[in-house]
Amino acid sequence: MQDWYQMPALILTALLLPAFSYLYSRTRDIRNLLWFLAFSCTVVRMGLLYPAEVSGAAHGPGPWAAAVAEAMAMLAAGLFLGSLSPLSFQFGRRRILYAIPYTLPLMIYAVLSHVLYQSTAPTGFMYWVFPALGLLSLGTGVLWDHAKGTLPAWTGTIVLLVFGGLAYWLYFVTGFYWPLILAEAGTFIISAMLVISVFRRFSPGVVVSFLGLLVWSLPILQILPYFRSPEPHLLLLRTTALAKVVTALGLILLMLENELEANTAASRRERRARQEMEAYSRLALSRRRVEDFDRQAEEICRAVAKHSRFAQAALVLMQPTGLYRLAGSAGMGNATARALNELVGRIPVADFLAASHPAVEGSQTVELDLQPWLKPGDDLERLGFTSTLAVPMAGRSAIEGALFVAELKETGDPLRSDDLVPLEMLTARMQSMRSQTRMLEKLIDSEKFAGLGQLAGNVTQQLNNPLTVILGYAALLEETPRLEAQERKAVEGILSSARNMRSTLESLQRVARAPSGQLSVISVAEMLADMESLHRSEFLRRSIEFRLEVAAGLPPVRAHAQQLRQAVLHCLQYAMDAVENSEGGRTVGVEATIESGWVRIVVSHSGASFENPDRAFDPFVPAQSAGGETAGLGLSLCATILRDNRGRATARNLEPQGAAIVLELPAA
Repeated sequence: MQDWYQMPALILTALLLPAFSYLYSRTRDIRNLLWFLAFSCTVVRMGLLYPAEVSGAAHGPGPWAAAVAEAMAMLAAGLFLGSLSPLSFQFGRRRILYAIPYTLPLMIYAVLSHVLYQSTAPTGFMYWVFPALGLLSLGTGVLWDHAKGTLPAWTGTIVLLVFGGLAYWLYFVTGFYWPLILAEAGTFIISAMLVISVFRRFSPGVVVSFLGLLVWSLPILQILPYFRSPEPHLLLLRTTALAKVVTALGLILLMLENELEANTAASRRERRARQEMEAYSRLALSRRRVEDFDRQAEEICRAVAKHSRFAQAALVLMQPTGLYRLAGSAGMGNATARALNELVGRIPVADFLAASHPAVEGSQTVELDLQPWLKPGDDLERLGFTSTLAVPMAGRSAIEGALFVAELKETGDPLRSDDLVPLEMLTARMQSMRSQTRMLEKLIDSEKFAGLGQLAGNVTQQLNNPLTVILGYAALLEETPRLEAQERKAVEGILSSARNMRSTLESLQRVARAPSGQLSVISVAEMLADMESLHRSEFLRRSIEFRLEVAAGLPPVRAHAQQLRQAVLHCLQYAMDAVENSEGGRTVGVEATIESGWVRIVVSHSGASFENPDRAFDPFVPAQSAGGETAGLGLSLCATILRDNRGRATARNLEPQGAAIVLELPAA
């Protein structure tokens, strides 16, 4: 019986193949490639079978043509199923898709049944080969269904067991013809259900694809006697041929819908990123001092938590002491913030972000594991904050800070690199502004000390001559033999005050005078040991406990020896004066360590804290909170000496009491 109806279906399906190929070339989606291959196999099958059906040939296609056609049908069904559920299992060192062991036995079944046994039933050993192939495919399908739960629980397994059981019954009752039809029909029914489960939306593409795959499985109705009669059988063949065209159109609609959805999502992310960057651009980051810049950390973190995809943000910055500190946070509890602040203080600069991996490919943001720095019973472990994403603030020699972000607001949409671009631009801007602020601060200090040196030179020049006259006449008065006791006491007071003034003028001269002589290599350990032995008696006389700690293998520094010794002496003198005026314990400590190529000398004391550590090195300003004592020119001269020797001096307060002066010089 001739039927020309199926030829248009073959032509339309073949004409739709370039559409699949074009869409795959645009998207490079593996699922689109598998659909293209599946319909290519379908076209091959139709091309092998339909000419005989159209011409009404009595014997149909040859055995090899029929075998290849049925194998292509099984392969197409397996490709549809594998495209919607691309799960795999580990086999040795390789991962194998479940679609391969599921489809391969069915293809072998099709080839053997049509080539070796065209119309006769197998006997002997081969009689059990076909059920074994079916059992292998059925078992793989059950494992596949339970691998990751793509379909609702047991749905796919029930379909497989129903169709598999019916196929076994028909094999032992009627022969090996019906099991292949049942396997193909069951595969298309599961694929139709997977379309609903995977895409989870009500759209034309989903509806048309679901109906097309479902109708594609209708050849199973040939089991019923009614559909074996000529008219119903012809209607069933035409419906199945139309289903292939409908499925192809539905899947093309799905591909276009996915592309449209991807473009819409990209546009939404771009709009969100633009709004996020606009919000960050409104942050006024320009400040005159680094401390003022760091005080903005809370405001920056609030902006990040409000406008980014993350609900939690924390800004970690390196302090002048060389340690990290939590400068600000937003979106996290006080307990988490306190525990995180304690943890970042333990992170060494050299190891920070060294072994981290990019959070997203092509992004500078890294995944930071906090476990290596957690202590037993740490609050962060109890609070579940053991890892975070870190956007680094890279300086010239070290990581000067990082922006920590955690807890995605929208967990459904995966994190992408363009979600992190605004944060990376913000941290780059912060690092740039912080470095610029530090340079501006150094420039201001340099100009201030230059002006101070000029002023000191003028003052000493104008006061030296009158002071010499005062000292000379006071010395002559002191040698007068007829002075009364009260007069002699007054002359001694004049001499004492004049000598103190001379000492102050000499300090002013040292501030004004540029360093002379060449730098030399100095052993810090030997210098501190010598100073301890020289001033031990003074510590004992003042009842001050002195502690000296020098790290093993401390490298030497290159500096002016006398100037460096003088700087440390000024710091020690200030520390002794500070503890002498305090009511608590009297302790002065000197610690020398090496970190990141810098030799650090920390002179600490248990006395009163600095009233303002930022201005500790300004001359003649209140330096201590207790009593408003001033540091005179000692600390100011100390900062000048360190700067002239390519070093730096900073001051900080200790908890719960005390203060420290940090002198840093590059290791030789």
